[in-house]
Amino acid sequence: MEIKDIEQLYLHRQSCRAFDGREVSEELVRKVCELALLAPSACNAQPWQLVAVLGERRKEVAACLQGMGMNKFASDAGALVAVCEGRSNLTAKLGARMKDTDFTANDLGILTAHLVLAADAAGLASCILGWRNEDKLRGVLSIREKVRIPVVVALGYAKEDDPVRPKQRKPFGETLTILH
Repeated sequence: MEIKDIEQLYLHRQSCRAFDGREVSEELVRKVCELALLAPSACNAQPWQLVAVLGERRKEVAACLQGMGMNKFASDAGALVAVCEGRSNLTAKLGARMKDTDFTANDLGILTAHLVLAADAAGLASCILGWRNEDKLRGVLSIREKVRIPVVVALGYAKEDDPVRPKQRKPFGETLTILH
């Protein structure tokens, strides 16, 4: 089984906290989002909405992601993509209730992973940002009050002095069990 290409993608993708400030083209953001939206979801509910922010408005969004010294680098991201919770379908809602599982949260995590991997494959750096002022963010993005925005993904071009760092992970034996 040959998985070299995806292996290289996984080894290369990292959280970037040093963007060079160049704006990402709308065409590239659209393509990355289009690929991310192919992510699987429970009962194919696709309970999400992406809101991509380009141009000067991204400074307003970046301000919603900062505070207490967090995410200062977001101001230099070339694009910001808000991952918004959308409506699930009836089958997924019933399954979630019956199995006491938050399928929507799972689905948004899967979508976010697809988004950052698609970005890396397209030559963009990324960082998943959970620190945010969600109320202020909803206002800046003109999103209804009840819609949750669990994460925003910063996209852009890494500064040249931001090399790929070695992955630091728990020992494999602590994180995988194989039963026969």
